[in-house]
Amino acid sequence: MEQNMTSLIMIFGATGDLAKRKLFPSLYRLFERGKLSERFAVIGVGRRTLSNDEFQQSIKDSVTSALGEKDDIEEFVRHFYYQSHDVADSNSYSALKKLADEVDEHYQLEGNRIFYLAMAPEFFGPIALHLKSDGLTDVKGYKRLVIEKPFGHDLASAKELNHQIRTAFSEEEIYRIDHYLGKEMVRNIEVIRFANAIFEPLWNNRYISNIQVTSSESLGVEERGRYYETSGALRDMLQNHMLQMVALLAMEPPISLTTDEIRSEKVRVFRSLRTIEGDEVKDYFVRGQYDAGTINGKQVPKYRDEPMVDQESNTETFVAGKVMIDNFRWAGVPFYIRTGKRMETKSTKIVIQFKDIPMNLYYQPEKMLNPNLLVIHIQPEEGITLHLNAKHAGGHLDAQTVKLSFSNTGTNAMNTPEGYEKLLYDCMRGDATNFTHWDEVAYSWAFVDKISNVWAKEKADFPNYNSGTMGPDAADQLLEKDGFFWWPVTDLDVDTCK
Repeated sequence: MEQNMTSLIMIFGATGDLAKRKLFPSLYRLFERGKLSERFAVIGVGRRTLSNDEFQQSIKDSVTSALGEKDDIEEFVRHFYYQSHDVADSNSYSALKKLADEVDEHYQLEGNRIFYLAMAPEFFGPIALHLKSDGLTDVKGYKRLVIEKPFGHDLASAKELNHQIRTAFSEEEIYRIDHYLGKEMVRNIEVIRFANAIFEPLWNNRYISNIQVTSSESLGVEERGRYYETSGALRDMLQNHMLQMVALLAMEPPISLTTDEIRSEKVRVFRSLRTIEGDEVKDYFVRGQYDAGTINGKQVPKYRDEPMVDQESNTETFVAGKVMIDNFRWAGVPFYIRTGKRMETKSTKIVIQFKDIPMNLYYQPEKMLNPNLLVIHIQPEEGITLHLNAKHAGGHLDAQTVKLSFSNTGTNAMNTPEGYEKLLYDCMRGDATNFTHWDEVAYSWAFVDKISNVWAKEKADFPNYNSGTMGPDAADQLLEKDGFFWWPVTDLDVDTCK
């Protein structure tokens, strides 16, 4: 039986791109699925001056653009209100409090409030402080703060931001959103590991030779040049999304599937990350920046020719690295991670490569026996593929690779919720399992800062990979020196279930 959520959601930055593309369609899907009762309301907060009617029309446009025409859209948008707002002015917060109290009473929301900050990170702290000092958090129900990445620019700025936010909200009330943790197959990692007796006994350094996590994008930085110049792939992707997936893959089985126990095991992984600093960085991490090239038959510019990008930019658009987890389970097993823009294809995949069998009875000089692989397909397709070796039908005892696949295509994909939809619902239910705890943020920044500090002092030889490829040659050499290679993501596509 699904729960009906009762809450007032205030979205700061309600006229922005994130709200239009993700938040409004996700809220509609929750409404359509019956997960929002009649007792919910949304106040959009933004700098622009809009009437409620104009704001509601923008909601309709957002939902129909993402999901098509909907018969009950009028009923949905009646729950939306708009408040023009200056984030630095207490008078604006007083007006917002008055509207919030009226809406709360009208919909009988019991004082439950979610503050979603879909804005630039520099506003997170000041808004949180104003929400407390101007009385918006003085409610009889729950209060929760949802913030987007990036949570700081490094460990020092993250600590400062956390201090500001913790002045107004407790750690249990802060929901740091990482949309990768809302993806169906990322959530499936725990189920694959802990609900299958054939995997968990093998999930260690005795049977696994290496694990590869790839998140590639074919798009460039587009209009995000100004942001990306201060971020780069290391901070934009590796510090959060990539390390979160590593933590889920490497964590010990929790004693229960509660938020605290799962987070505790993830934090233990972050504490076990081998520190890489100084001259060691070049042995463990590779950076790249895309040159011009061809993608889908179309010529695309190099990174330095993108809007709002420095012509001599030292910013990386690609990162590959070897992460070592120095604990009893994973000692000696490399976790290879790579992420980048303007790569060959858009794909996020996890490849668990099992060790070769001790004695290959089916050895042929001209054909090596492939290792067993477990592939978790995150996006664009969703599914699991197990690569096994079996005899070719009708042939001699030659072994060939066969795939056992489960795919979220067809009927299954129609009901796969979008990441933001699931995370919004979790927040309304008070389930913080798939949101990042401060300890996770702090440990991941401590790990990444040592790499970024080294790179900031050295001028890189950029650009060093063509658009439409899978990154610089140095990324391949990183694995070759360990006797491995990157599994081509296009060769690992999930077989569609008929």
